Amino acid sequence: MKTLLFWIVRLFLKPILSPRVPLRLQRAATAMVGHAVWSPRDTDRTTVDMNGVPALQLIPTGAVGGRVILYLHGGGYVFGGTGSHANAVAHIGKAAGAGVFFPLYRLAPEDPYPAAVEDAMAAYRWLLDQGNSPDLLAIVGDSAGGGLTVATLVAIRDAGLPMPGAAALISPWVDLTRSGDSVLGRAGRDPMLSPPYLRFCAQAYCADQPSSHPGCSPLFADLRGLPPLLIQVGSEEALYSDSERLAKLANRTQVEVNFKCYQGLWHVFQLFAGWLREADDAVAEIGLFLRQRWDATSLGAQQAVQADKPAFGGPAA
Repeated sequence: MKTLLFWIVRLFLKPILSPRVPLRLQRAATAMVGHAVWSPRDTDRTTVDMNGVPALQLIPTGAVGGRVILYLHGGGYVFGGTGSHANAVAHIGKAAGAGVFFPLYRLAPEDPYPAAVEDAMAAYRWLLDQGNSPDLLAIVGDSAGGGLTVATLVAIRDAGLPMPGAAALISPWVDLTRSGDSVLGRAGRDPMLSPPYLRFCAQAYCADQPSSHPGCSPLFADLRGLPPLLIQVGSEEALYSDSERLAKLANRTQVEVNFKCYQGLWHVFQLFAGWLREADDAVAEIGLFLRQRWDATSLGAQQAVQADKPAFGGPAA
């Protein structure tokens, strides 16, 4: 199945992701591809408004109350939405045992940077305003959404808001200058992305900002104070260097980071959950990573409550 899907991506998806293809066709085609992924059963879907940002709420059966994922989709900042991603994202919610909020942030070139960051921040503030504990929140994003996740975490810190308990990054695009060695070095191996398309997306999103702006390319941002990160990447990606360099930077800034490279896999292969065993394994890893952090938080809270209780039920001193 891995070989079959690899060639489907190379022969059918990669030609669509091209500067020569009208953007409206890219958006329509990728939405159709997303519908080919089956969604887990017993997942309730409702639409919500997150401070003016339209969003889809996904609640799998068995979700633990209070545990919430804010999912920021990929698509080079120029496409993507519920059509291309929602079915795959439902698998992540089920694996984590959490509800998922999927905001439809504004896309470039109609709305370039900082529109996506503003919308992600509005959605995060909405979750806090609903009374969600930040320790039981997580942000997950793929590709451009992975870069947007890091940029949003930096914006959360700089705004003085409480950090989420964890974040998971799937093939994050964090360097829109495209300076990583793999952009050209692995371009021939990548069945999905090409250097011209990455340039097209970067120009559309950055607009008047330099592509090295840390809000656009959070690889150049100060990462101090960010929550624990899980980074997943495929070995065949043109953007492999982004993940590798981000993991090294996170380590240097004392951010806990778990880095996992899946051999023989391509960009955001996790979107094929339900079809591809390796995608199922990666999604399970994301779910385990988030549950472990949330469980540790819940245990710590219980221990703190126990420590405050008076001995033998007598009055507190």
